[in-house]
Amino acid sequence: MADPSSKPDSPARGASFRLETAAGLCSGLLIVSNLASTRMVELGPFSFDGGTLVFPLTYVLGDLMTEVYGYARSRAVIWTAFLCLGLAFLCLHLVSLLPAPEGWEGAEAWNSILGLSPRIALGSLAAFLAGSLVNAAVLSKMKTRNPGGPPAWRFVASTLAGEAVDTLAFAAVAFLGVISGTLWLELAVSNFVYKTGFEIVLLPLTLLLARRLKKAEGADPVDEGVSLSPFPWSFRRRGGGENGGGAVG
Repeated sequence: MADPSSKPDSPARGASFRLETAAGLCSGLLIVSNLASTRMVELGPFSFDGGTLVFPLTYVLGDLMTEVYGYARSRAVIWTAFLCLGLAFLCLHLVSLLPAPEGWEGAEAWNSILGLSPRIALGSLAAFLAGSLVNAAVLSKMKTRNPGGPPAWRFVASTLAGEAVDTLAFAAVAFLGVISGTLWLELAVSNFVYKTGFEIVLLPLTLLLARRLKKAEGADPVDEGVSLSPFPWSFRRRGGGENGGGAVG
């Protein structure tokens, strides 16, 4: 039976392949969503980039990792996915700078689609990092305050907070001052409504997966005494500080 007071590092003692799988999926989906964002789509009254269809799944995985494995490991995965996305952007940018062979007619089309502007690239990176860390921190804090409470409320509240930060960060860095204020607001609101609505629709599946993962891992950690610093490293002096704070073991 899962012990809600178990140490936050207990689930990973056996280097769970489930956590590794979730981490790989999170990084992969993040990169795919950013590549898909180069294509605009229209669904009903909403118009948005194709990446919006995939990106909410990274938050579902984030909720599961924080709920089942604790904030420290979720934070480590978030930073890893962030670095993978940054590397993908860097590689695409370097490729776009190289000369194309004479006679290849796809160079201009490739650059127009995959040659992301610096503002969009920086906006994507900042939005994912800030939003995902807020999502994980809110969920962790709510669970620490009420360990026996229903996880559904934690998932919904953390999603609203994280997606709000994500949407505002991306819209501000990528488009503020570039498009009209009305269009900017419409873009931000439609993205927020769709992404949060998508995750709420998936809530029953998220709850089911959380229950099964907790049972499979034999743990339900509470981040008591764990620092909610966004950084995966510690600034405290060696040998000091709180138990579990800042370190990703």
